[in-house]
Amino acid sequence: MASLLRAAVTRGLFPWRGYCSRVTQGKLSKDFVETLKAVVGNPHVSTAASVLEQHGHDESMHRCQPPDVVVWPQNVEQVSQLAALCYGQNVPIIPFGTGTGLEGGVCAVQGGVCVNLTHMDRILELNPKDFSVVVEPGVTRKALNTHLRDTGLWFPVDPGADASLCGMAATGASGTNTVRYGTMRDNVLNLEVVLPGGQLLHTAGRGRHFRKSAAGYNLTGLFVGSEGTLGLITAATLHLHPVPEAMVAATCAFPSVQAAMDSTICILQSAVPVARIEFLDDVTMDACNRYSNLNCLVAPTLFLEFHGSEQALEEQLQRTEEITQHHGASHFSWAKEAEQRSKLWTARHNTWYATLALRPGCKGYSTDVCVPISRLPEILVQTKEDLKASGLTGAIVGHVGDGNFHCILLVDPEDAEERHRVKAFSHQLARRALALRGTCTGEHGIGLGKRQLLQEEVGAVGMETMWQLKATLDPRGLMNPGKVL
Repeated sequence: MASLLRAAVTRGLFPWRGYCSRVTQGKLSKDFVETLKAVVGNPHVSTAASVLEQHGHDESMHRCQPPDVVVWPQNVEQVSQLAALCYGQNVPIIPFGTGTGLEGGVCAVQGGVCVNLTHMDRILELNPKDFSVVVEPGVTRKALNTHLRDTGLWFPVDPGADASLCGMAATGASGTNTVRYGTMRDNVLNLEVVLPGGQLLHTAGRGRHFRKSAAGYNLTGLFVGSEGTLGLITAATLHLHPVPEAMVAATCAFPSVQAAMDSTICILQSAVPVARIEFLDDVTMDACNRYSNLNCLVAPTLFLEFHGSEQALEEQLQRTEEITQHHGASHFSWAKEAEQRSKLWTARHNTWYATLALRPGCKGYSTDVCVPISRLPEILVQTKEDLKASGLTGAIVGHVGDGNFHCILLVDPEDAEERHRVKAFSHQLARRALALRGTCTGEHGIGLGKRQLLQEEVGAVGMETMWQLKATLDPRGLMNPGKVL
């Protein structure tokens, strides 16, 4: 079954039958669209060209590939009906959240039905004493933390964009707080998933929100990072964390990339419980100064944050300053007030837009490799040299506390030669990360563009196992086709 499914995907042989008439202008029949309206209501179905285009791309460089229709279900029962209807008629299903992905995960490569889940935006259950919450897919990270404001709890996984939490689960997202609080894989306790045929799965059992279990296969882990290729996530049970008594941010500049990376490793080896440790190279710092009105030294820089009691923070700051000064750091400064910290981290989260502003009219492409911490200095120094040699305009920024960094490359979409150089550079970087026993993607996912790299990373047996899982759960290959595998 797995080999047949793989061959069918490769050759584009999945048939379009029943209501679906791909042969005639690639559109679904009017009868099928009317059936969708009967499920979710007429106002919640659209075939308008502008709406289809909006749902045919994310924030990546992948070209827009719009669906044939967009639907907005209001509840899980409607999602189940939609899945059963589409699957019964061999119509592809593409889940859609906030569209902030960076790997083309929402592109409808075979057309079909885009299921926009943002209208399902309720916080279904909050268990403060158990440090857990259940959210629908339309709830975003910021909306959840606003809701939690008076509880003394928060959800710390922070990819930068105000992404939907179920979308973050689907892509295995992480972000600036990973070094202290972990990734989505570490913070998802249970998922409610509508399978391709419409069946409803609770990956850890209905209503359960335990912190540990040795019961059976880890189905929750299977769906976290599946990128919509195995089912539609309609609710997520998440692990919450206590809000720290105090927070302090700090910055320090270094004479070289090597010095900044050596400091990072020493801080981690010294067991300083840093909550954030972010690297920004000189190009990024220049862009942030211009875009976010900072006044920082244009040099390789670390942004750090510490969480804990007032006394603990003083000790952490002192130890960190000693380590960074030992490695030649200068301009060590800290921000204790919430407004100051917010300005600093807003600038960090806006590095994508700050870098784009260096070359107006160009598109951005972000690499996403992650390596073992010990290999971080080697790959970052080499990448900086490669970036200069390539002639490309780009900046380096990263969550170096967990070995993950990004090159934000600027490219003229009309310049075929430059697009080729960007692709060559990103693949060279990914293969260097693989050679250092790392991964081609730390948090963005595989999507459309890294399928070959995934094969190189996990090997033939790993790929065959994934194909077997895909064939079991989605034998017709209709769940977000063309992604991951």
